[in-house]
Amino acid sequence: MKRVLVTGAAGFLGSHLCDRMLKEGYHVIGMDNLITGDLKNIEHLFKDKNFEFYHHDVSKYVHVPGAIDYILHFASPASPIDYLKIPIQTLKVSSLGTHNLLGLAKAKGATILVASTSEVYGDPLVHPQNEEYWGNVNPVGPRGVYDEAKRFQEAITMAYHTYHGVDTKIVRIFNTYGPRMRLNDGRVLPAFIGQALRGEDLTVFGDGSQTRSFCYVDDLVEGIYRLLLSDYHQPVNIGNPDEITISQFAEEIIKLTGTTQKVIYKDLPVDDPKQRQPDITRAKSVLGWTPKVDRSEGLKLTYAYFKSLTKEELYDSKHRFA
Repeated sequence: MKRVLVTGAAGFLGSHLCDRMLKEGYHVIGMDNLITGDLKNIEHLFKDKNFEFYHHDVSKYVHVPGAIDYILHFASPASPIDYLKIPIQTLKVSSLGTHNLLGLAKAKGATILVASTSEVYGDPLVHPQNEEYWGNVNPVGPRGVYDEAKRFQEAITMAYHTYHGVDTKIVRIFNTYGPRMRLNDGRVLPAFIGQALRGEDLTVFGDGSQTRSFCYVDDLVEGIYRLLLSDYHQPVNIGNPDEITISQFAEEIIKLTGTTQKVIYKDLPVDDPKQRQPDITRAKSVLGWTPKVDRSEGLKLTYAYFKSLTKEELYDSKHRFA
């Protein structure tokens, strides 16, 4: 049985990847320091004999006994609320953490896939964004701690591939949603649904004309799995190119939830991207991948998950930061 290490295993995406890798017949080693992750996301896996969990910070030295065939590096804060409150940890996990895991991959002869992000494109001057675009990023702005951390992560990953021959993959993840998202993590979809469920007005930042493209988590995981098993080493965008303005999206959430609340507008945060849409030509040609779940279907599944939360979870906005 092949063994895979998943970092950020208790997070939104990491937990779904643990599910998928177990389903595919792998022995899964989950690792998370739980600074933003939640054990509730993986508690259903603890009874599985092919799953084990390490409570550990990958920014420190990483040791895993025995053979490792694959590493999926998904440890990182991913929402603005998180990385603006813990900027140093955000920088460390994508620099020191990635360095440690690349070294582990080299030592174990493992394939490593690192989770990059559409944020490497910054506030893009090219639309839609393809992998050849180098981005428009403010390195000293408030979002720079996340954007530049991911850009460095890509650079060191490619350096290990070029100079050490490590089998590396880089996925650039665009806006993704689905069950297990943190309701109060500051991202637009859970923010809107949380406000609707609590009977609050939906908050749109800016004039609402900025765009996003939302990919359902199952589609994302399928793309990542295909990339992991491919022989491709350059970055690959994985996301749904179905673009929508934030104002239009707010109206979709109002219709979905049946809330009678109105939309209110606040100032746009500094360096917030005006447009976000993936060009997935490379994913189509290299991986044979396209998203299958349309937004209306994915939103229904996600809304059902959020409706199942307890009242305490619905109103809990605390963050577990060290």
